[in-house]
Amino acid sequence: MSWSSFYHTASRVFHEYPSWSKSVVVCTIISGGGLAAYGDTRSAYSDSGDQFPQKKVVVLGTGWAGTSFVKSMKNSSYDIHVVSPRNYFAFTPLLPSVTCGTVEARSIVEPIRNISRKSGLDVQFSEAECYKIDPKNNKVYCKATHDKKLGGTEEFSLDYDYLVIAMGARSNTFNTPGVEEHAYFLKEVEDAKRIRHKVINLFERASLPCVPVEEKKKLLSFVIVGGGPTGVEFAAELHDFVHEDLSKLYPSLKDHVKITLLEAGDHILNMFDKRITEFAEGKFKRDGIDVKLGSMVVKVGEKEISSKERGSGEIVTLPHGMVVWSTGIGARPEIVDFMKQLGQINRRALVTDEWLRVEGCDNIYALGDCATVNQRKVMEDIAVIFSKADKDNSGMLDLKEFQNVVGDIIERYPQVDIYLKSQMKDMASLLSKSQESPTTVVDIEYFKQALSKVDSQMKNLPATAQVAAQQGTYLADCFNRMELCERYPEGPLRFRGTGRHRFHAFRYKHLGQFAPLGGEQTAAQLPGDWVSIGHSSQWLWYSVYASKLVSWRTRALVISDWGRRFIFGRDSSQI
Repeated sequence: MSWSSFYHTASRVFHEYPSWSKSVVVCTIISGGGLAAYGDTRSAYSDSGDQFPQKKVVVLGTGWAGTSFVKSMKNSSYDIHVVSPRNYFAFTPLLPSVTCGTVEARSIVEPIRNISRKSGLDVQFSEAECYKIDPKNNKVYCKATHDKKLGGTEEFSLDYDYLVIAMGARSNTFNTPGVEEHAYFLKEVEDAKRIRHKVINLFERASLPCVPVEEKKKLLSFVIVGGGPTGVEFAAELHDFVHEDLSKLYPSLKDHVKITLLEAGDHILNMFDKRITEFAEGKFKRDGIDVKLGSMVVKVGEKEISSKERGSGEIVTLPHGMVVWSTGIGARPEIVDFMKQLGQINRRALVTDEWLRVEGCDNIYALGDCATVNQRKVMEDIAVIFSKADKDNSGMLDLKEFQNVVGDIIERYPQVDIYLKSQMKDMASLLSKSQESPTTVVDIEYFKQALSKVDSQMKNLPATAQVAAQQGTYLADCFNRMELCERYPEGPLRFRGTGRHRFHAFRYKHLGQFAPLGGEQTAAQLPGDWVSIGHSSQWLWYSVYASKLVSWRTRALVISDWGRRFIFGRDSSQI
């Protein structure tokens, strides 16, 4: 957007809303040239004497996405109602630490009512689970999750103007026999507490004098299925717990403990840099953690687990005292039912557009692990993009025309910036020569060729807390500005005529990832292909995680837990 266009748009805004002259309004330019106007909407409306009814926003879930949305909401013109079976937000990256007593469960949770109270808005909360979504009538049906001993099976329905689905996902068992009955999951705080109780119980049982040696070895055989960040971190935490704490309390059992990590792929931590993967596998080998690659679990029994070796096709059976299942996520039953209503079959999650709006619905949004963003392909719009950029209809783009269109392309199609940076630089380098040689231009065929690889390299966003938190913040920002911008199209991105939405598309910014490997060593992979492994990265991990905790209360509790562990060791009680 040029400065003249910006000035013209700003003038229109103040002309149509003269009462804003009594309020503080800040206008800024979003990348790509879009106009964002922030103001004190309450004072604007009250000065003019107009009263607007509050629109009701129902938020399903108090995970990363839902909590981030509620925390970031600033506009009091919405009536927000949060529904979730748990009345708190949990800092899930520290769940593996809870399983072994490194951090206490209460230290990583914050009541959702505290979070909503600090937001300054009147946010209602209902401890219940949504079991049905009715998009035709704008209703959600819920039932209370209180203890059945209290009596009653309370059910209720809520109307909404906007629905934000942030219900997360469940652990994916891939229909493997015995997993639901005999394996432990690590998705919720309750899961971590059950694992902690089970580990201590196994050591207590194995320490009984009447238990034979072979049975002790079976009881103390721990199998972790899945070599992703959660499985690897839990294996490292369990190893440290056994060798730093439990070996002192149960000295006769130390040699009977065996930790096995089963991974169906070629490597553990396959989403990390190869340097981290190689270091992690080497460290686990030195620590005595048995990593079995290419092992696909086919059955989980009460005392045995069977896996198929990819190389030989042989079925290998291992005894176990406990199996922890950490192999990925799947859609919740409620989400599956809703997807069927919308005709989104054979999908792993709810499909949304780039603005996080559920496809097929105008007023329903989905965030976090329960959703996947269906990014529009560049090649679908390539001809329109080129024609809009070609102002003089010459069939060619010169340097100035190309520079004008690149920013809008990257804003509208984030995959261009993520997966094709080098090619875009090459095009810019080529066109820079036009200053010396005015005949250097780009036609539509070259334009297509440069962008043709983008669509094939698109990937779904990872199901991580980082993605969910950014989506919640993004959507809240859209809602905060929705009333101020509802008369305007999506801004500078008019490749398809009238915009489908008035805000720029969601764009995920990867801030890096950590993989704690035990022994006070952590692998860190940060933006810019920067990799760090060792004790220094562990302190960086401490700093980043402490800063990301949701409140000063949880920060103080977690830091004190870390200090207690350094001084007194981990707690081994069964409480």
